[in-house]
Amino acid sequence: MKPFGWGSVARLGLVQAALGAIVVLTTSTLNRVMVVELALPALLPGVLVALHYLVQMARPRMGHGSDVGGRRTPWIVGGMAVLGAGGVVAALATVWMATNRPAGIALAVLGFALVGLGVSASGTSLLVMLAKRVPDARRGGAATLVWMMMIAGFAITAGLAGNFLDPYSPERLLLVTSTVSLLAFGLTLLALRGLEGHPAGTPVVTQDEPAKPAFRLALAEVWQEPVARRFTVFVFVSMLAYSAQDLILEPFAGTVFGYSPGASTQLSGVQHGGVLGGMLLVAFSGALAARFAALRWLGSLRGWTIGGCVASALALLGLVVAGVSGNGDALKATVFALGAANGAFSIGAIGSMMRLANEGHGSREGVRMGLWGAAQAIAFGLGGLVGTGASDIAHHLIASPGTAYAFVFALEALTFIASALLAWRISAPPPQPAAVPSTRADGAAIGAPTRLSAAPGRSQASSHRSPQGEGIPVHT
Repeated sequence: MKPFGWGSVARLGLVQAALGAIVVLTTSTLNRVMVVELALPALLPGVLVALHYLVQMARPRMGHGSDVGGRRTPWIVGGMAVLGAGGVVAALATVWMATNRPAGIALAVLGFALVGLGVSASGTSLLVMLAKRVPDARRGGAATLVWMMMIAGFAITAGLAGNFLDPYSPERLLLVTSTVSLLAFGLTLLALRGLEGHPAGTPVVTQDEPAKPAFRLALAEVWQEPVARRFTVFVFVSMLAYSAQDLILEPFAGTVFGYSPGASTQLSGVQHGGVLGGMLLVAFSGALAARFAALRWLGSLRGWTIGGCVASALALLGLVVAGVSGNGDALKATVFALGAANGAFSIGAIGSMMRLANEGHGSREGVRMGLWGAAQAIAFGLGGLVGTGASDIAHHLIASPGTAYAFVFALEALTFIASALLAWRISAPPPQPAAVPSTRADGAAIGAPTRLSAAPGRSQASSHRSPQGEGIPVHT
């Protein structure tokens, strides 16, 4: 298959932006309408958002389905259709809650479940397509471009939808949500048209080539791969640390330093600006590494993953110092640094995920990507609960608000350090065996160190390293 150029990567970025446009309406706009306009408990949208993460445990199954079929486009298109339908159903349910609360809540459960299933099908297969078609040297930049376009989808949709929703009415909410869903689906169809291409021919299963295994067997095989299993744990722990800070940063600024709601929202914007800067830094470093041989170390996704985790921990320790001392002079700079470290670590992890999806048993890319996506979704669902719960417990046990928040930030910093250690364990180079002279069939002597050959049934890619050394070196 022909590798993707930047134009093809940008087309997948448009799909990711379309996906983000629907998600931001359901997880943000409908959240606000339930709490403010309908005066419902904030717990309700919190549970619904958690549900949309919970159903993403189906990601490995979705990925297996695309592995069996061999094509990713039908799963992306079908997932976007389910996602768009879920967004409209969720909006309809929100409107219905004003007149029939139980029925509206029941319909909202269906709507948010559809949103989670749609994200699972489309997002997993999109990442697999990137992993299989983007060359090693472009993975960091490709991950940056796609995720920046998703963030752009968030921002543009939030801004435009906000304008069209004023003044609020149930009819406007349904119209805006339906329009965004239809436009997102149409954009997906246009972006994917002719992108994946068609396989050269339909594979024929012979007696010597057994049919692809059932999902449970495929999942068990992937889980038996040490690298896939360790990376799953890393994704869960790191994303738990990443998401646990979101819901307590603004309350921290308001409670300890007296920030107004507007000022604390601006502080959140500073953090997001840092995230964008960190992503761009990784992409720029990758471009330099590809251009200059002396700077190849800058393109190591392994280095950005581990370094980003350590830098995030250091930035959180800066918040610990600010909370204990009560001095907020450097708060904005610390929050920006935290965002930059988070952005760099995220792109490093995503790029490594794209590389590792092709390692191990052949034709299991979708299952691996689905497994890691499910770990990320569960971590995001738990992150807010863990962060806010730890904050409440700390405030109950510690009299000083600043010290209580500092305790929570310290726990998050330790979690990032643990994530760095997990990433290092995955990526630490294996010990090299002594050189063993041997002879090829053509009689050419080999004096360089050799590696053990792949186990039967494993892809040759499992012993492959990028010539630029980027990504996470794999060993089993």
